[in-house]
Amino acid sequence: MLPHPRLLAVTVIACAAILGGISPLGCQHTDGQSVDGLIARRSQAIRVLQQRGLLTVQLREQLQSAKSVSAVQQLLEKAQAQSLVNVPLKADRCAAWLQRICDLGSRTSNSVGMKKQQQLLKDHFTRLGGKVQLQEFDVRHPQDGSRVTMANMIVQWHPQRKNRILLCAHYDTRPYPDRDPKNPRGLFLGANDGASGTALLAELAELMPTYKGSLGIDFVLFDGEEFVFQVDGGEYFLGSTYFSRNYKSEPPGYSYKWGVLLDMVADRELELYYEVNSLRYARQLVLDIWKTAARLGVKEFRPRSRHEVRDDHIPLNQIAGIPSCDLIDFDYPGLGRKTSYWHTQQDKPENCSGVSMARVGWVVWEWMNNAK
Repeated sequence: MLPHPRLLAVTVIACAAILGGISPLGCQHTDGQSVDGLIARRSQAIRVLQQRGLLTVQLREQLQSAKSVSAVQQLLEKAQAQSLVNVPLKADRCAAWLQRICDLGSRTSNSVGMKKQQQLLKDHFTRLGGKVQLQEFDVRHPQDGSRVTMANMIVQWHPQRKNRILLCAHYDTRPYPDRDPKNPRGLFLGANDGASGTALLAELAELMPTYKGSLGIDFVLFDGEEFVFQVDGGEYFLGSTYFSRNYKSEPPGYSYKWGVLLDMVADRELELYYEVNSLRYARQLVLDIWKTAARLGVKEFRPRSRHEVRDDHIPLNQIAGIPSCDLIDFDYPGLGRKTSYWHTQQDKPENCSGVSMARVGWVVWEWMNNAK
């Protein structure tokens, strides 16, 4: 994804305090953690619970009284577990999928890691009854001009239905963590930026045999979202652009009523705002999804605008004519921080949350079961 140039200075915010870290100058606490680490973890837990609407007066008092990082973590996990009682998605399974994908290493287009990921996902979706196909296309490598074969993965549920919903994410990773202040040519795992949307679709697939909605459902994993080898510039959205042009030039015999893009949905301090382009092209869809979140009490969905982001939903709207919205938390790891994990080596599973993915997935699941 690419922030709108006018908002780059606004959108590239933030970095979280080191969770549970030990300050070299801090005194040690009873569980071996520093006082600084305990204060940081307590503050982060309070922020998370506030954002999820789970912080009670009693719980705040318990957190303030906690004498160790482990005690704070136990209180946080207990409160979050209670918030998932009615959620059909499994937070631990979401987190496991994200870890499993990241364990493949880089998933840059046409890489060994990408091919392993494709086989892993194909086997998973097929086992659950999805009809899987790879939509291949070729591009020129931006550095040497060689041919690179890419592939969008399309998974159909109830393929006979003519009116359909498109749920999508990108499953490639950027070649390098080029915004990393220490190692901009190191390994980029793309836990939030790439794996989170993919992992959430893998978890939603577990529910598809129980889907009761009237529309057909397609999962599409886009390749080449950011096959870019420089910090600024380059050609983005290769897979979604190819998909959109093909949909327009060779109509498939069915139509997509709505499209929902899942991108960067695993932030520990998740806050999802109306994305400006999504409102521009698919206002009713945005409002319906946020109304669903309000009905479920998922307070991470904030009913106001914040970022204007160019992402895979732009070709879907502008080329394919599919009203599509982007669910994205661009303030990673949190609003108001000094640096960002975006496109750095800090975008790793430890900085992501299965709870966040499960709560986003719950909203999407409830919305799609009632969509017309």
